[in-house]
Amino acid sequence: MSTTVNGPSTQTGDDKAQTPFGREQRPFDGKRVINYSKDGHVAIVEMDDPPANTYTHEMMRQLDEAILDARFDQDVEVLLLTGKGEKFFSAGANIGMLNSVTPEFKYNFCLHANETLSRLEQTPKLVIAALNGHCVGGGLEIAMACDIRIARQDAGKIGLPEVALGVLPGTGGTQRLARLIGKSRAIELMAMGRTFSFEQALEWGMINDIYEGDGQIFREQMLAYAKQFTTPNKAPMAVGHIKRSVQTGMELPLNDALALERELQSLLFKSEDAKEGIAAYNEKRMARFKNK
Repeated sequence: MSTTVNGPSTQTGDDKAQTPFGREQRPFDGKRVINYSKDGHVAIVEMDDPPANTYTHEMMRQLDEAILDARFDQDVEVLLLTGKGEKFFSAGANIGMLNSVTPEFKYNFCLHANETLSRLEQTPKLVIAALNGHCVGGGLEIAMACDIRIARQDAGKIGLPEVALGVLPGTGGTQRLARLIGKSRAIELMAMGRTFSFEQALEWGMINDIYEGDGQIFREQMLAYAKQFTTPNKAPMAVGHIKRSVQTGMELPLNDALALERELQSLLFKSEDAKEGIAAYNEKRMARFKNK
């Protein structure tokens, strides 16, 4: 399945349908719950399962494929992840689904969700979460796997209330929240199951900013924000390598992380964009980057 909405597919010699980027399509006959589109160099990935954009295994499979499509598409330089509508970014895992499956399925469901969010986190392109509504439970776990989180003012609450169900935030929540706000506060919030305002989340460093406006204005603001990181404004390889250096380096001893930083910098020095950036600085003009 190609998650590129209305995008072309190609045929190989053995007549197997492929995505525009060469990956074999997965047969699909269910409900579309991840919408994928592009605006300039920004891939827009939208969770669409009303009323609360809760996720099932099928949504995670479609999200996984959307991430891969964006990775393989050299025209995509930034990913923008959001929810359909104005009420929910995502309320997390579909509780009705979890209530109807075996413990073994639940384990594998969580394992695949973890793998999907790790793929999102490690994708060498900037990933921005546009929190258009409530962002709770697994919805926050998805958002925390993104590089930048921006919320719409007064659009909802945020938090990890899984303890009320007798479980823990099992899709990366215990680990990513502690890394964002520190162990003590993370343990307290998760053990209490508190949800709170976006303003409080901003104060604690869980999100980067809050934008005013209705749903349409917020979407336009987020697209404009995302496009500042694309060509010709920024060198996407440099942005992606900054992300890789931070995301991977934070999990390494300092000396190893510094070595990774040097290797990534060495690769950038060989790029046409680095030559353009240095030349533009010396010539006192704006650089025009080409993602090369």
